[in-house]
Amino acid sequence: MEKKFIKDNQEMIAEYLKSEGISRRDAMKMMGIGAGAAMLGGTQAQAATAANASDAKGKIVIVGGGLAGVATAAKLTNELSNPDITIIEPNPKSVSYQPGQTLIAGGVYEPGDVKYETKDFIPSGVKWVKDKAMDIDGDANKVITEKNGEIKYDYLVVAAGITLDFERIEGLTGQDTTWGSGKEIEKTVSGTNGVNSIYFDQGAVNTWKAMQKLVDDAKSGKQVKGVFTHPNTPIKCGGAPKKIMYLTEARLKEAGAKARGNAELTFYPNGGAMFGVKEYHDAIVDQFKARDMKWNYNHNLIAVDTQKKVATFDNWSMEKVYDDMLEMEVEKKVSKKVEVPFDFLHVTPPMKAANEIANSSVGSGAGWVPVDKETLQHKKYDNVFSLGDIAAVPMGKTGGSARKQYVVLVENLIAHMEGRELTAKYGGYTVCPLITGLGTVMLAEFDWSKKPTPSFPLDPTEERWIWWLLKVYMLKPMTQYGMLSGKA
Repeated sequence: MEKKFIKDNQEMIAEYLKSEGISRRDAMKMMGIGAGAAMLGGTQAQAATAANASDAKGKIVIVGGGLAGVATAAKLTNELSNPDITIIEPNPKSVSYQPGQTLIAGGVYEPGDVKYETKDFIPSGVKWVKDKAMDIDGDANKVITEKNGEIKYDYLVVAAGITLDFERIEGLTGQDTTWGSGKEIEKTVSGTNGVNSIYFDQGAVNTWKAMQKLVDDAKSGKQVKGVFTHPNTPIKCGGAPKKIMYLTEARLKEAGAKARGNAELTFYPNGGAMFGVKEYHDAIVDQFKARDMKWNYNHNLIAVDTQKKVATFDNWSMEKVYDDMLEMEVEKKVSKKVEVPFDFLHVTPPMKAANEIANSSVGSGAGWVPVDKETLQHKKYDNVFSLGDIAAVPMGKTGGSARKQYVVLVENLIAHMEGRELTAKYGGYTVCPLITGLGTVMLAEFDWSKKPTPSFPLDPTEERWIWWLLKVYMLKPMTQYGMLSGKA
């Protein structure tokens, strides 16, 4: 049923593109119908893969069984004639659909809509070690696990995702992964105290409850303040802090002019722009103005008083000051603390690589796994590769980025196993389906050029209902049947 649903919606989008002056043939090609046929289990694609499979041999260990790790295992299984692959992953729901958390928090999805059982997606023949990697010794080619001891490898793929570092903010508690238990985090980010976050499992559910309360309060005549943050670290899905703000505004508007008029919504990003690509930045600023949403740049959340409902920010700027020793003006970072009261606070936490990986021989001082940004091969160990949120690439902590990365990584890993040159290159492609309301999405695509790279010949800065259809109804099953099978 779901496979038919994908095809039906591909047809609908193709018809829409046709109405925009794009031929049906080109529209279907842009929608990836060829890839779509493969993702839905085409036997011809499977036969072709088997015929061209590499005879390269070696024990491959993948640390991390999320979207990137399982997709990599699936593609390796498809492209090696005699694969020997082990995934190390402790979470039984590690492959669940993380982008759906924003939609849960906005009242569009139910929690059950985005949760999968990892066992249902581990490729046939792949060994799953339900354990946590505690250290990696790149010199000895081994992973040290919490319960199963040492696991040796010939080739290693690090796809361990990202850690949510809430406890870096004074007044908040806990570190966890997106699909961890979140119990420590929920002690202070509970929703009931006005502090929310879509970035962990239960947090998205609690955010929807808190959003409804905010709307009800505003509708009843209470003046309310919604505060939304973006930290000073790299984060997964850089558009998500704005998406939840757009959805909050949309729910307030849905409740009526009185509710919307009683709510002040303000975005506090650490940086000095709405988006790293100018064209998308300009479009978002215009959208904020049209919706009467406010923003204050250069504000990093450093503390939350959950009792008084006050958020404290480090408001920073670069100013020129005279240095007596150098006898010249120099730029210096100047900071001041700013306290902001709130009724509803959405926290996008600081994020980092897991300590176990960051402090291992394959980690780095910055925490992320250092790789060549194009080949995704480790900068020190040539038999180690990395992708997804934990890889130290300039951009690309999105599912759309991982979809491009895993294809490159597999091609290069097999080339390395065969003693060939690594020719596949990741171009930095990133896609952010930026939800701008209930029923509209701006499909922001770009790469390392920091210029829009749209897949469709339409203005990428325009909000469109058709991308809402893509975001809400198609990307999840396409992930299930395409990426997690290693075919799209």
